[in-house]
Amino acid sequence: MEKAQLGRPRAFDADAALGQAMLVFWRQGFEGASLADLTEAMGISRKSMYAAYGNKEELFRKVLQRYTDGPAAYIAEALSAPTARETATAFLTGSIRANTMPGYPAGCLGVQGALAVGETGQVAHDILTEWRAVGQMHLRDRFRRAVREGDLPADADPDLIARYLMTIANGLAVQASAGAGRQDLERVAGAALRNWPPRLTPDTIPAPARH
Repeated sequence: MEKAQLGRPRAFDADAALGQAMLVFWRQGFEGASLADLTEAMGISRKSMYAAYGNKEELFRKVLQRYTDGPAAYIAEALSAPTARETATAFLTGSIRANTMPGYPAGCLGVQGALAVGETGQVAHDILTEWRAVGQMHLRDRFRRAVREGDLPADADPDLIARYLMTIANGLAVQASAGAGRQDLERVAGAALRNWPPRLTPDTIPAPARH
């Protein structure tokens, strides 16, 4: 005779609930997402949320990992592209796709999750700042390899190129959250890539327009 299963099975799908929490944080930001908003969307009680995911900060960290493995998986995919230019193209194309997915909030959770925060949201601001910095670091390392392999010019600046692409991607996310469509964002990305090496250096990146 089989032993009785110890403990009661969870009455909810933990992975599905995490996906719902991701949508709430993505749409409302860390500070704007109340515990009531989160538990209602997840279909669980506050007690169950704490038991399954920890506090709000820990839930946000789990959500960000879910976002990294899901909508933002394009970052890892772009890093495996065979050339530096293909990496840059895949990175911006993937960003646009993630920012404009039907059924999801417009923009990027990693950008707008803590754009405007008070004291209680500072922790999310710091988490997302680190998250974006890690992405930029991976791009920089990819472009350093491209320089070593001769895929980029010897005098190209991998750190600058990575920062340039991340800045463009962050801008695309803000534009998407403001209602810009995929086609318009693709035109912006295409314009940004016209500055791609043979020579993307501080001397060749256009200065901001003066108004």
